[in-house]
Amino acid sequence: MKLRRVVITGMGAYSCIGKNVEEIRQSLYTGKSGIVYDPTRKEMGYRSALTGHLERPNLQGLLHRRYRGYMAEEGEYAYIATLEALKQAKIEDSFFDTHEVGILYGNDSTANATVETNDIIRAKKDTSMAGGGAIFQCMNSTVSMILSTIFRLRGINFTISGACASGSHSIGMAYTMIRHGYQDIIICGGAQEVNAVTFASFDGIGAFSINEIDPTKASRPFDKNRDGLVPSGGGATVILETLESALSRGAPILGEVIGYGFSSNGGHISQPNVDGPSRSLKMCIQDAGIDIKDIDYINAHATSTPIGDMNEAKAINEVFGEHKPYVSSTKGMTGHECWMAGASEIVYSLIMMHNNFIAPNINLDEPDEDSAKINIATTTIDKNFDVFLSNSFGFGGTNSTLLIKKYKA
Repeated sequence: MKLRRVVITGMGAYSCIGKNVEEIRQSLYTGKSGIVYDPTRKEMGYRSALTGHLERPNLQGLLHRRYRGYMAEEGEYAYIATLEALKQAKIEDSFFDTHEVGILYGNDSTANATVETNDIIRAKKDTSMAGGGAIFQCMNSTVSMILSTIFRLRGINFTISGACASGSHSIGMAYTMIRHGYQDIIICGGAQEVNAVTFASFDGIGAFSINEIDPTKASRPFDKNRDGLVPSGGGATVILETLESALSRGAPILGEVIGYGFSSNGGHISQPNVDGPSRSLKMCIQDAGIDIKDIDYINAHATSTPIGDMNEAKAINEVFGEHKPYVSSTKGMTGHECWMAGASEIVYSLIMMHNNFIAPNINLDEPDEDSAKINIATTTIDKNFDVFLSNSFGFGGTNSTLLIKKYKA
């Protein structure tokens, strides 16, 4: 069977650095942080009150209240991002009645809806008081469930749950299914709730930065003095389809997915190693069939944790050796968007590629010994580039790597 070419025809995002692609472009270029101090977290007993700041979107007048009643917080972000992506891909609502479209979306928690639902039940001593929408808000598949219902999708439909690699794996699996002929078009992406409830246990294990003097300086990927990540979230969507489908519709082609790599560390549940990420990188490059010298930019996973950043730098240096593509982690600006990050960072990198710049790895004042061996962009680089790689790693040792290039006929 001849493998099919897979292209990206639409993208959308709702994040702490912008509510749409244009706002995000401006933030990426100027190195603008979306991190704030949230005093309510201190009141809850958090060690760290830092978070990416997002306003909940107002969906009244945009979406029927029946659907809004089914929708958890992360579903709201994903819906807004998906509307933007579909519009760019030139997919109108009537398209879903005549074409089989699938959805593979990354999500790995719906904590707030679950806690609030059970708080009501405990207080009222009556399960019916939770409301008819609660069950759909509380399920881990809430995002793919609600979007498939709203858009009347008739293709593949399930949630990718792979910790902080969820969004990346959703794109990788969609690429695989389209490439091998199982589907022609798939909506994929990642979403992350940003409320305090969902991140409390992370704070409890000391995962977060406590550098609260200037919140915008707290997320410090690859910096020697980093002390932990900053939680964040939102929603990011990309539309994947066959090249033939995109050309037949006259859709814009934003990029071509050319490689997907994955691995498991097979070790500690929360501490990453070097071997797992290295194997994911190598598999992706082999899948794409390109020389490492063709890769111009790496959007690193680097979350601002001491061990994680160090081991990723080691893996990049091991795989790329003397070839030194530019590297930056956009998490210095966004914080760690968790289940969304693997998808949002594809969007961020596509924005850079189409606007001829590489976003800076902000807050990098002094790289550690391993980070100094890779070519980290500490300021905005005006550069035309054709191929980028994106890393995403998660708890449990799950790793995902994607390669995207500019489309050429």
